[in-house]
Amino acid sequence: MAATAVRYLRSVGTPIAAASAIEPYDTLPRPDLRAVGDDERLPVDPGEYRRVLGHFATGVTVVTAYDDDGPAGFACQSFASLSLDPPLVAFMVGRTSTTWPRIARAGVFCVNVLGAEQGGLCRGFAVSGADKFAGVAYEASPATGSPLLEGVPAWVDCTIQNVHTGGDHLIVVGRVEALGAEAGGEPLLFHRGVFGRFSS
Repeated sequence: MAATAVRYLRSVGTPIAAASAIEPYDTLPRPDLRAVGDDERLPVDPGEYRRVLGHFATGVTVVTAYDDDGPAGFACQSFASLSLDPPLVAFMVGRTSTTWPRIARAGVFCVNVLGAEQGGLCRGFAVSGADKFAGVAYEASPATGSPLLEGVPAWVDCTIQNVHTGGDHLIVVGRVEALGAEAGGEPLLFHRGVFGRFSS
């Protein structure tokens, strides 16, 4: 799998010397999207799929990294804890994402868990092609140097350990190097296409 990681890094233009400065991780080359055979299609309408799955409420994060071109990041709902021993987390990213190759080149990332009042921040990181960090305050995360956004109630600093394909997305597994949370931070939630907050 190490050879696969080297091939991926070469394909996105990362010097191998720079990659060796990061602990090696297993990954897969970014695949080309292909036509899906009729025998592979789900017997469900895509709109109905989104509508039903939208009933599952999630938290909202911004996944960030820092490469030679500066800070990079994208809004991500599909984040989850994966393992306690070793400490692993996972997130999913679309295979057509233009931000993901930058995070892959960095080999590290920081998951910024957004708070209840940070819906606007999420929207800013959900757009494509804009300067997502314009006017956004951040500092370097302690373990990887990835952007740690100001005011987030929690954060998880990781190195990339594995990347797996999953349909039209990639499943990224990260090993936790550092993490932290503010006491009493209230999360931003996403449910049926709108932001909300937790109430008991």
